[in-house]
Amino acid sequence: MADCALPPIGKMGHFMHNKLCLSGLPFSQVEVDSSRIAIVFYCLGSMDLLNILESKSTPSERDRWRKWLWEQQSRGRYGTGFKPSPYMTLEDDSEEEYSDYDTPHLIMTYTALLSLAILRDDFSQLDRPGLLSFIRACQREDGSFSALPNYGESDLRTVYCAFVISSLLDDWSGMDLDKAIQYIRRCMSYEGGYCQTPFGEALGGTTYCALAALQMAPSTPASPRECRVMPAEKARTVRWLVQNQTSSGGFRGRTGKAADACYCFWCGASLNILGAGDLVDSVALASFLAQCQFKYGGISKAPGERSDPYHTYLSLAAIALYTPPSADATWEFPALDVLWNATSDTSKWARRHVPAS
Repeated sequence: MADCALPPIGKMGHFMHNKLCLSGLPFSQVEVDSSRIAIVFYCLGSMDLLNILESKSTPSERDRWRKWLWEQQSRGRYGTGFKPSPYMTLEDDSEEEYSDYDTPHLIMTYTALLSLAILRDDFSQLDRPGLLSFIRACQREDGSFSALPNYGESDLRTVYCAFVISSLLDDWSGMDLDKAIQYIRRCMSYEGGYCQTPFGEALGGTTYCALAALQMAPSTPASPRECRVMPAEKARTVRWLVQNQTSSGGFRGRTGKAADACYCFWCGASLNILGAGDLVDSVALASFLAQCQFKYGGISKAPGERSDPYHTYLSLAAIALYTPPSADATWEFPALDVLWNATSDTSKWARRHVPAS
């Protein structure tokens, strides 16, 4: 796509959209209240990428957000993790153990930890041994991880979250790492991407989860890092990902589908991990994302759609990875840690404060 003038990124509108969603979900988002911590992460992550979190929020607001997140940490017989929200909790009693019907959630635990790092928490309240026990309780016999210790979806998304939590802790003793890596490799599709579960359809999001997990995990004698994605496999994955950038400039998540703003990150970040980010048409990508900006703030999945925190955050993260040349200053964003999916400053904070030592 030829170089073209890009409209500015409406940073203040995007910030206000996310801050509003932190205060209370709009009617269009209430169905995801059972995943509220994830929404909090997308909101805070967007504010972090916009680089105006501290200047446009008060210390009391940030304290309130931190307090709410810690209220979701819960302990019980499967270990310690974070619940999605208080929607199933009858009383605010952090000392009471959870039941089998109100357990922590692996994905929400990942997003809670990153949210607290964005808010620069000191993690003095984190139950690290309990967190390792929780990861261990979520691993299944085939090497995958379920979202909940006794049931729930089990696929590459939850595998990725278990890997990030272990990486944040700098402690991989909560899982059988070799078995988990074998599971990831079984999810590779003939197309080149990775499926949500073995023998499924290749998806942009789970391809990112697979590649990031394989890259961040330490080498083991049975699975050295350099042997996890072989050259022929890498070439096939790169080809599939590049083919997913459509004529609109955006990326699609599956073969034959329309472009979606979230896949600009999932596919673009996958190419970055593979060292093939130079194959992304960053100007075309930026043009597509500019059209996805909602006039009242936030970014939507496609031009003309209503915005939401999920697509706003992932769109901004994609721009942080692929800043278009010759764009104005509104297109400049902080550096991104592509494996943890957080700004580099937030990752540095987490590395200093989350591990036990």
